[in-house]
Amino acid sequence: MSTRTTFCDHCGDPLSGPAHETCARRRELEPPRYCAECRRRMTVQVTPRGWTAKCVEHGMRTSP
Repeated sequence: MSTRTTFCDHCGDPLSGPAHETCARRRELEPPRYCAECRRRMTVQVTPRGWTAKCVEHGMRTSP
């Protein structure tokens, strides 16, 4: 299954729009808030060991 990245996972805007350098810098410290495939707002849980983010359509993502 391939992951198609169409939207910014921080702000939810299309990647084909304006540059997302600020979002990329923020993502170094924060978990994703939007699904990069469908733009849905994800349920995010942050713990001392990392984070999990769940999209109802595309499932769970975890911190690296």
